[in-house]
Amino acid sequence: MMSEFNQGPPPPCPAPFNMAAHVLGRADQMPDKVALAVLGLSGAERWSYGRLKEAILGTATGLLETGLSRGDIVLMRLGNTVEFPVAYLACLSVGLVPVPTSSQLTETEVAGILDTIRPAAILLGDGIACPETGTKTLDQRTLEAMRDLPPAAYDMGDPNRLAYVIYTSGTSGVPRAVAHAHRAIWARQMMFEGWYGLREDDRLLHAGAFNWTYTLGTGLMDPWTIGATALIPQPGVTPEQLPLLMKRHDATIFAAAPGVFRKFLRDGAPISLPKLRHALSAGEKMPDRVRTAWMAATGTEVYEAYGMSECSTFISGSPSGPAAAGTLGRPQAGRRVAILGDDGPVQAGAEGTIAIHRDDPGLMLGYLHAEDDTAARFCGDWFVTGDLGVMDADGQVTYLGRADDMMNAGGYRVSPLEVEAVLNAHPGITQAAVTDIEVKQDARLIMAFYTGPAPLPADELDALAADKLAAYKRPRGYYHLDSLPTGANGKLLRRKLRPIYESLQ
Repeated sequence: MMSEFNQGPPPPCPAPFNMAAHVLGRADQMPDKVALAVLGLSGAERWSYGRLKEAILGTATGLLETGLSRGDIVLMRLGNTVEFPVAYLACLSVGLVPVPTSSQLTETEVAGILDTIRPAAILLGDGIACPETGTKTLDQRTLEAMRDLPPAAYDMGDPNRLAYVIYTSGTSGVPRAVAHAHRAIWARQMMFEGWYGLREDDRLLHAGAFNWTYTLGTGLMDPWTIGATALIPQPGVTPEQLPLLMKRHDATIFAAAPGVFRKFLRDGAPISLPKLRHALSAGEKMPDRVRTAWMAATGTEVYEAYGMSECSTFISGSPSGPAAAGTLGRPQAGRRVAILGDDGPVQAGAEGTIAIHRDDPGLMLGYLHAEDDTAARFCGDWFVTGDLGVMDADGQVTYLGRADDMMNAGGYRVSPLEVEAVLNAHPGITQAAVTDIEVKQDARLIMAFYTGPAPLPADELDALAADKLAAYKRPRGYYHLDSLPTGANGKLLRRKLRPIYESLQ
């Protein structure tokens, strides 16, 4: 049996189509229902569906009145405020192409983006880094004043036309501009049952900031599409304060990256969340210890999803189809996924690269102005993710890590996740990361780096590894750090461990 799982054809996207119109499709049916609540310790700012739609379409009118027109690219340099999703959907509603970016980017990083996308306008929040430029720039107060303008009409058209561009670091760490079509939002409904278990009466609290694409999709647009209520913490709310807000505001689903779960559970005490049905995790693989701690503290399950900027999530566990122990789950209904080797899909149970079929409606149009880079990500009809996995006969996929994170120890290929899982079980380790280091020519050894309250005896960690790992998988050195290298969204950057090792020698 081959490692290819075809969950049937995806639902066809209607035409003409507009992404923002799809997201706001329930607004007229429930104008008074709370679409969004921004939660603080002293209260909440609430937005009804009616108010949200008016603000979005009024802002869309204002953008057009500045001289922007369909197809123009708009760089978003806004902070963690409601204006971010309002301006984002306003652009989409009238055929402008928003490029949401992290407010943490430096002027140098933004300058590189400007050279690539050549925007017609920049939406710039107070205190957000942006180089001097002659490009039309609209500040946040100007945008907020547009909310009360008459509503613009939706720009309906081909669902395959360019809708938005997001940036990803890619496998090499070089930022890439990922171009997506309007149909990408249509594809996300496959997650509603395949990952979220999302219902119209849900109140989904996402722990991320407004200007993170994970928050935009899972935390805002998907709940709004189905008519649910999105809950977002105010800036400055810490993970340790989230349980109180979740209880006060009757959160039924909680979504976050694994790093937030770790902080949420820091003291190990039980957490009373009577309305919570389950939690969602994405962004990186959740350690088993964190999952176990969450379930013990809250009495609810965590459902993980695997995806990437180029296709969002497409493999997951869900309330109706939980993942088998140690796996990511199955491809969602409507997805066609394979584990590829050099000659196409490998046999079930064999290691290969996770790939998704080019016909998936959620797959990117390509990398903007980078046709060669786009072509390099395809192998025939398959988009190759660069992540390694194994698929069993039931379609359950086990994640083995990035192809470029895989270690070579004495001629054996070793997944860093396997070694890290063993180390993360130690009560004195908060988080571990491992990579192979070339200690001398043609000699590579596995080294481990970890955070925790204090350095641990190497012989103690050696004993732990010896009990759980074959000799060739065991680290040959252990290094206590104040923090591990991560990207802007908290993803572990193992490739940056090697320079740290060199600096310690």
